[in-house]
Amino acid sequence: MPRGDKSAYTDKQKRKAEHIEESYKDQGVSDKEAERRAWATVNATDHGGKKSGSGRGKESNPEPSRKGGRKGGAASAHRTAAERSASARKGAATRKRNAAAAARS
Repeated sequence: MPRGDKSAYTDKQKRKAEHIEESYKDQGVSDKEAERRAWATVNATDHGGKKSGSGRGKESNPEPSRKGGRKGGAASAHRTAAERSASARKGAATRKRNAAAAARS
């Protein structure tokens, strides 16, 4: 089997990789890098492709797909208190405006 062949993966793993890849593309990541990251996530989650034989099943590890959201928090740690406060005020104003618009309709 040539390197990079995806025939050893289940349909569910292929769908999962496709959804992850689309998400990365929406974030502006290049096609090649999005595909690489998607398959790396599937491999880390499901421990590679499908395995035959009794007792070969391993539990899925959801941690790799959750990791990205937690890494982003580091950016706010580098902002000043004034920047964080301004951002919080802006968010509060938006929530208030959206609530008022929802109440009218």
